[in-house]
Amino acid sequence: MLTDAHQRTLTYLRLSVTDRCNLRCRYCMPHGVQQKLEHGEILSYEEYLELIRILAAEGIQKVRITGGEPLIRKGLLGFLRRLHDRFGHLDLRLTTNGVFLAELAQDLLAAGIRRVNVSLDSLDPKVFAEITGEDVLPRVFEGIDTALRLGFERVKLNVVAIRGLNDREILDFARLSLDRPLEVRFIEYMPLGTVGFWSRERFLPSAEIRGRLAELGPLEPLASEALDGPAVRFHLAGAMGAIGLISPVTEHFCARCDRLRLTADGKLRLCLLSNQEVDLKTPLRAHTPPEAMADLIRRAILDKPARHHLDQPFSCVSNRAMYRIGG
Repeated sequence: MLTDAHQRTLTYLRLSVTDRCNLRCRYCMPHGVQQKLEHGEILSYEEYLELIRILAAEGIQKVRITGGEPLIRKGLLGFLRRLHDRFGHLDLRLTTNGVFLAELAQDLLAAGIRRVNVSLDSLDPKVFAEITGEDVLPRVFEGIDTALRLGFERVKLNVVAIRGLNDREILDFARLSLDRPLEVRFIEYMPLGTVGFWSRERFLPSAEIRGRLAELGPLEPLASEALDGPAVRFHLAGAMGAIGLISPVTEHFCARCDRLRLTADGKLRLCLLSNQEVDLKTPLRAHTPPEAMADLIRRAILDKPARHHLDQPFSCVSNRAMYRIGG
């Protein structure tokens, strides 16, 4: 088992397969700041499979495929099929913006993906286009409805709550959980990278979101699933789905963090909100033996920080924007 210096067992790998995306969300990849990795800088699928083989042997049990937008990387479905065939015990998940989900959902399910998170920050076509730079909201909803129809184990919506941008839609988002088996998750806006959009005035704490949700009626607590995410979960009376609040800034969950992140350029990132990274690509490409690679990972994990320090001071600490880390 991979255990860090704070006695946390790490079982969850978030694996980014690309830094590229078909959308340009203002808080993630605004125009004018994207620096695309060259093809040779990005790990090949064979390299991903070798690193996953090592990590799975060390105790990783869940792998979430992220980006950028993972569904735009050529050959992804073939990679997922190989991943599922070789490591059938792994719990495979995907985070996507949903634009290509309708056409690929059946193949994703066949390739072993069981749970899908869709990043969606507005239900208003005009606001959606303002945030993302593209007028494709109907395609996203087609993807969500297709995933529900096909029977994925869990379909979640990730909503980054931003004051003055989409906070007027909180109740509309929550209502989606009434007649669909969706988990709608409101995520506090984190200051990541130097993208120039984040400000304290835009920050909306989970406590305020919860207060607004009370307008829809009592929020009935749901048991949080062990080792399955940081959301505090509720549902409205009679609802088919659930509501989640994720509070990385105001109520951090670092003490129970079980995650590692592998960036598209082969860096093992120990914490989303820390600049500590370990280069795995260079030794891997130098044909370092698997046991030596595993030892490198074990030693790196001992430096995983106990917690982030967004509140000391309340400022941006990450040197990468989210698209360059992996959602």
